[in-house]
Amino acid sequence: MVLSPSFFLRKIRSLPQPSNAQQPNWISHAGPSDPLSIRGASRPTVTGRVRRNAISATTGTSAIPVRIAKPKPVEAWREFVQKRWNPETRFLNLDSMIEDEVVKKYNLTPPGSGGSVRDAAVIFKLASQLKPEVQTLSLANNNLTGPLLVQLCRYLPKIVNLSLQNNKIRDKKEIGMIVPRKDKMIHLRELILTGNPIREQAYKTGAGPAYRSDMVRRFTSLSVLDQEAITQISFDAPQPSASNVPVEKPNATTFPFEMGPSFITGVDTSLVSDFLVRFFNAFDSQRNLLVDAYDPSATFSFSANTSIPARARQIGFHSSRDMPNQRKLEWKTWLESSRNLSRIGSDPQKTLGNLHIGGEQVVKALSKLPATRHDISGPPEKFCLESFPVPHGQSMGLLLTVHGQFTEIGTGGIRSFDRTFMLVPAADNSRAKLNGWNVVILSDQWIIRSYSSHEAWKAGPMLVQAVTGQPQPASGPSANGGFSILSTIPPDQKAGLASLPDLQRNLVIEVCSRTGLNAKFAFECLTGNEWNLEGAIANFNKVKTSLPRDAFL
Repeated sequence: MVLSPSFFLRKIRSLPQPSNAQQPNWISHAGPSDPLSIRGASRPTVTGRVRRNAISATTGTSAIPVRIAKPKPVEAWREFVQKRWNPETRFLNLDSMIEDEVVKKYNLTPPGSGGSVRDAAVIFKLASQLKPEVQTLSLANNNLTGPLLVQLCRYLPKIVNLSLQNNKIRDKKEIGMIVPRKDKMIHLRELILTGNPIREQAYKTGAGPAYRSDMVRRFTSLSVLDQEAITQISFDAPQPSASNVPVEKPNATTFPFEMGPSFITGVDTSLVSDFLVRFFNAFDSQRNLLVDAYDPSATFSFSANTSIPARARQIGFHSSRDMPNQRKLEWKTWLESSRNLSRIGSDPQKTLGNLHIGGEQVVKALSKLPATRHDISGPPEKFCLESFPVPHGQSMGLLLTVHGQFTEIGTGGIRSFDRTFMLVPAADNSRAKLNGWNVVILSDQWIIRSYSSHEAWKAGPMLVQAVTGQPQPASGPSANGGFSILSTIPPDQKAGLASLPDLQRNLVIEVCSRTGLNAKFAFECLTGNEWNLEGAIANFNKVKTSLPRDAFL
């Protein structure tokens, strides 16, 4: 259900608003409210005790002390919450708390006006006890910041509409305090943040779309943000079955179709090979020579993917003694201008700044990247090609994708890559044609990855999953990989490994591979070093001579 922008306005009009009426002059506003705790509600107070000569009423000749019973702070807050609650509309209106009669009557200090996180937590807990459950909550005009709202999702996780208008929420970090994970506040449909620095500053600097994108990504169920509907994209996906019939767990170990060899169709293979040989030779030696290979309107960007594939981690490419240079590789230079959208998010400066247009800009960007060497004259199985014609305007273009590996000069480490080109014939008498390029690049998208071996595209059956307990042949320079180590782990320890999350299981296997420890001791080694791989290996090297024989495989 998409809520209309006037939803909160209708709700607020249906409730009594906080009054600014003058209070009797015998109500004191001298000090702050007592700190409250969630458990126990409040500390013992002197409430109800007579303070001599504090307040008295004189009639005739007699002076009679007057006791004014002040309720415990939690009861005062309960009275305030009950007053602001409309059960018919399920709307709790906590706007402008400092101006409320009950707050002034009991000299309470609301959060945002001197009150603490504890005060806010008490209010939210009392709100969670209301029946029926609170559906709409307004906290507008309270000078609230993110730290004061950390308990909101704990006590009111099912609110549907939330107004935080005219508060002091400054940045995404404070938003993260309100909803620390995406699985929190999953019922929220409408959110109002107008009047907060995070929103106003974004629109002032032209980053309004980025702000909306960030909020939608954080609050995944939103339909309305700041009284503007959010564009919804839907797909005709099959709905989950309501049947309780158990579904048999898949047990296949290969895909129904086999991996084929490189695929080139609809074009002369010599055109593709000539282009690639010339391109990569220039890329590895003199990148400035590529300026004419790009069309004046060509676009280039690259994405650095730093994660290590699970099987590459298990096999041990990045920690093998046979590939020592892998440990020298660093991502810093690559990440400085990477256009990996999962990392940079919707930052318009990086999104646009890391997209390079035209040959001169492309070559300038390439010159800042580490030097490389593509072994195009080496074993052909280390590269895989797919190329076929595609429509381009009124003519045809050529889509060319290359999967392979390169050596990073300086470190000697190996990285894997995927590169996709959109090519069109070079125009007669163009700079590209005059310099020997028969095709020019319209688009160049390059993905640089952690090394994962060319076995991934080896022709033949495609492996779905590793068969537990069966050693697999090493698929790279390392002959002592993670799959082979599995066969030496005792059966009872394999069962324990299977119960671990993928990341932890892979780390245990890697420690086993590098140290010879059995799974039990490898697990204890990682646990004692807070699951820091290099820390665990360093710790092992210090104590390995004192370990018992049964600690090893």
